Amino acid sequence: MLDSTVPQIRHDWHTNEILDLYALPFNDLLFKAQTIHRENFNPNEVQISSLLSIKTGSCSEDCGYCPQSARYDSGLTSEPLMAIYDVLKAAEQAKSQGASRFCMGAAWRKPKDSDIERVVEMVQGVKALGMETCVTLGMLTDTQTTRLKEGGLDYYNHNLDTSEDYYSEIITTRTYKDRLDTLERVRDAGINVCCGGIIGMGESDLDRANLLLQLANLPQHPESVPVNMLVQVQGTPLMGTEQLDPLVFVRTIAVARIIMPKSRVRLSAGRNEMSDEMQALCFFAGANSIFYGDKLLTTDNPMTNHDLNLFARLGLKSAGSSYA
Repeated sequence: MLDSTVPQIRHDWHTNEILDLYALPFNDLLFKAQTIHRENFNPNEVQISSLLSIKTGSCSEDCGYCPQSARYDSGLTSEPLMAIYDVLKAAEQAKSQGASRFCMGAAWRKPKDSDIERVVEMVQGVKALGMETCVTLGMLTDTQTTRLKEGGLDYYNHNLDTSEDYYSEIITTRTYKDRLDTLERVRDAGINVCCGGIIGMGESDLDRANLLLQLANLPQHPESVPVNMLVQVQGTPLMGTEQLDPLVFVRTIAVARIIMPKSRVRLSAGRNEMSDEMQALCFFAGANSIFYGDKLLTTDNPMTNHDLNLFARLGLKSAGSSYA
C-alpha cells in the first residue's frame, strides 16, 4: 500500500505512482478511494448536470470519436446555434428533473466573438433560473474568456481526451498544447475548470495513467473531472475499437478520486452501455456527479426515470455542486 501520510492535495505526481495505484488489488484500491471520498464529500450524494447540444455537427476538427466532425459520415444532421428561448426551455425542464447545473455544448473548433455574445445571453438566462452554468465551445481567446466570465459563466469544459503521447492517434487538427493553453486562459479568467478524458479509445495503461497525471499536476485541480467511456458511433474512425474491460474503467474512477480528492468526478459518456452494477461500483470508487437526461450532445444516455430508480436502489440523492 502507498504511504497514508502522503498529503492529500498534490500537484507533483509521478507516472509510476499512478501506475502503482492502478495495480493495487481491486478491493484495496476501492477501499482507499472510498476512504478519501468520505473525507471530502457526502458518499451518498451525487451532483446532477444536464447537457444540451446548442450547435450540432459540421465541426472542422477530426476527433476520431466524434460524430459531429464534418469529415465523417455518421448520419448526424447538422443544426445551427439554437434560439435562446429553446435553450432556456430545455434548461427549465432539466431543473424540474433535478439537475443543478446546465451544460451547453457547441460543435466549434473555436467560436467567433459574435457567437460568444449569444452564448453569454444563454448563460445569463440559465443563471436566472437558479442553475449553475457550463459551456464547451472549443478553443478560446483571452477576450472571449473574459467576456464569458463577465457574463457570469461558472464552468468551462475543455477535455484533454487522452495522454499527450497518444493524442495524435485521436486528433490531428489541434495540438495538446492548444488544449492546455485554453485551460490556462479559462483558469486565469477566474472560471471553474471542467476537464477530463475518454477511456477505451485503444490507449494503453500508461496512457490512462499519464492522462490522470496531467490533470492532477495542473496548478489547480479541475473542479469537475468528467470520465467518459468511448461511445462507438458508426462512421467514425474509432468504430470497432476493442471494448474496454469494465473493471479498468472503475479503476480509473478510483485513481482519479485518490489523486484529485476534492474534485467532482463525473460519470459522463458511456453510461448507456454500463450495467447498473458497474455504475454502482463507480459511485463506490468515488464518482459523485453524472449527466442526466436521454442525450449527451448526440449520443444516447440512460433515461431519467432509470437514473432515479438506480439512485433509489443505491440510497443516493442529488446534491448541490459547490466545490468542497
